[in-house]
Amino acid sequence: MGDGWELIKIKGIPLKIHPSWFAIVAITTVLFQERVASAPGLAEAFAALPSWSSWGIGLGTSLLLFLSVVLHELGHALVALREGVKVRSITLFLMGGVARVDQECDTAMGAFRVAAAGPLVSLLLALGLGLVLPFGQGLSPLVGFVVIQLAVLNLMLGLFNLLPGLPLDGGLILKALIWRFTGSREKGMQVATASGRALSLTALFYGLALLVFVRNPAGLWMMLLGWFGLNANRGQSQMLVLEKVLTELKVSDAAGRRFRVLEADQSLRRLSRLRLQHEDDQRGADWVLICRAGRWLGWIDDRSLRDLPVQQWDSERLEDHVLPLADLPSIKDGEPLWRAVQELERAPQGRLLVFSPAGLPSGTIDRMDLSEAVLTRLGVRLPAPMLEAARKQNAYPLGLVMLPQLVESMQAKNRRESAQSAA
Repeated sequence: MGDGWELIKIKGIPLKIHPSWFAIVAITTVLFQERVASAPGLAEAFAALPSWSSWGIGLGTSLLLFLSVVLHELGHALVALREGVKVRSITLFLMGGVARVDQECDTAMGAFRVAAAGPLVSLLLALGLGLVLPFGQGLSPLVGFVVIQLAVLNLMLGLFNLLPGLPLDGGLILKALIWRFTGSREKGMQVATASGRALSLTALFYGLALLVFVRNPAGLWMMLLGWFGLNANRGQSQMLVLEKVLTELKVSDAAGRRFRVLEADQSLRRLSRLRLQHEDDQRGADWVLICRAGRWLGWIDDRSLRDLPVQQWDSERLEDHVLPLADLPSIKDGEPLWRAVQELERAPQGRLLVFSPAGLPSGTIDRMDLSEAVLTRLGVRLPAPMLEAARKQNAYPLGLVMLPQLVESMQAKNRRESAQSAA
């Protein structure tokens, strides 16, 4: 299912629903039902309707509210497409909606336009609903009530999202403006992140005060908003830190040594014994490199053991079955670590042979080698079972699974900066 069920595609953009969305629909349906059932002046309108009609109106209002959220996110997405940014999806979830994009805009003002598009759509919807309110009230008090609710909620949605702190649209606007006037995207991110953290903490403590001292249940919702904001804000900060770590660390800082060395004049039987010694290795067999008198000749795989009868293993020499080292996916040990992330995604076995500056094999690197170097630099310790599971699967542990996507975004940014410098 990934991050949700796909419903439809709008302009080629998948619209998805996360399972948590159903919880917020249920909550808002109950709230709207209570409001419409207790609204003054609607008793006469309900007299001619079935008893369950207030629930139907509550559900309908809730769905129309989320249609407004879709339009809000679609505003972001369509402007992003116009700015040349690929939009992966729009997802509705517990806290509203989010449009996922592959990368940031090329320019600060492009990022500003994308960020401002969503709140602008919400404010225009509020204005439009306000203008049609007299016609809705003329049709029916119930229609007028629903229009008022949607107008107010869209106004609140637009204004709330303009608060200047990440992950809100206002935070993205603030980041774009700082980027525009300082010329530094990183500076914009730092300011918007700090502002977002302050807003989230304010919401968290204000909600706690409402809940404890006033006994207002709205405090719980404020606390939830603050908690979500802190988590999202932390995610933004972590992306910046990871980018820095992947740029500063070299392949040599993470390389291990998952290869064995055999002399060229040894028999295939020696290779067979080596494999038997390590047949319980769940990470996959080590590469076997072949040398003669200190000179690297190449490497050997297990095909010769499979293709030749056992009786010939003692007479066949390893040098007769050597493959070129160039056949192995490789990387230089002086390359930045983000290059290893990129190359590992292309390597069939998820492992690279590492070459020294002299062009000689000096080690290997796989996803867990890379992950351990990053976690060590960050000072983060994950539970041993989690690390062991990732090591057996040669996968990134939880928390680092986004590394390939992050590197893809870094590359896109580097290409844009190079193109701008050339222009």
